[in-house]
Amino acid sequence: MHNSNGVASELMWRKSSFSGSTNDCIEVADGAHNVVAVRDSKDRQGPALTFTPSAWRAFVIGVQSGEFQLRR
Repeated sequence: MHNSNGVASELMWRKSSFSGSTNDCIEVADGAHNVVAVRDSKDRQGPALTFTPSAWRAFVIGVQSGEFQLRR
């Protein structure tokens, strides 16, 4: 079964342990073949963004290194 954008709905979704019990975060599923899926935890039936594993890895490395710091 797939959702509206073709991502398998039976994927094992997870969210960061830093999220706590809130639903204001994203969930990631990396069990699909050659794709990492990302969705809004508040809209689990809604669309998911998909990335290649290398693109997702580059994004995570950028986040960890502070490349995307919020400017106020």
